Amino acid sequence: VQLQASGGGLVQAGDSLRLSCAASGRTFSSYAVGWFRQAPGKERAFVAAISRSGTSTYYTDSVKGRFTVSRDNANNTVYLQMNSLKPEDTAVYYCAARYSMVDSVLLTSTYAYAVWGQGTLVTVSS
Repeated sequence: VQLQASGGGLVQAGDSLRLSCAASGRTFSSYAVGWFRQAPGKERAFVAAISRSGTSTYYTDSVKGRFTVSRDNANNTVYLQMNSLKPEDTAVYYCAARYSMVDSVLLTSTYAYAVWGQGTLVTVSS
């Protein structure tokens, strides 16, 4: 599978954005997906994860209640809805995928993912 992230842009604090992660391949529903972000000068960090079917999700504490991850397996796409954006959310956002035989798998480590998209830049101004 190959991934392509899109939807980034320049917004003001408090605004919303929806990122998309489009996947190629017919077995996308067998992949657990994660979103990560990398701010300038910082390491890539976990943001959210979603299981193969989309029934399980997990978020880093700083985005809980503001971000929502979802997926549409029929259209091979995972979304990250970001609301109430803050300047500290500014980063390049990446989606990643890993084949999983178990539906409940949620992966938070960058080392767990085998496939990465190219990243999309989100800039939040104050």
